[in-house]
Amino acid sequence: MANNEFKNVTAVAKANVYFDGKVVSHTIILADGSKKTLGMIYPGKFHFNTNQAEHMEIIAGNCSVKVQGDSITTDYTTDQHFDVQSKSSFDIEIKEGICEYICSFID
Repeated sequence: MANNEFKNVTAVAKANVYFDGKVVSHTIILADGSKKTLGMIYPGKFHFNTNQAEHMEIIAGNCSVKVQGDSITTDYTTDQHFDVQSKSSFDIEIKEGICEYICSFID
């Protein structure tokens, strides 16, 4: 289960907005300097490129994900996660409702 509460963080007020507002997140910086984004994805199909490796925790809703290099698309729901390597990409589809996530950047 994802940690849904973070203490002693710096919140970046400016939103990260993608795909005409269908994907929106906010960045938080933890006391140790690591960063996470907390976001929501509305219905649609979206492609993301990664610079850093990412650990994506689904905290509400459902999604279907195909990570670069995988031959299949996998469905994820609340309290599940997937990882994406650095310098890679993934496709994510939300068929209905809103998918909420926590993205941790991994060095």
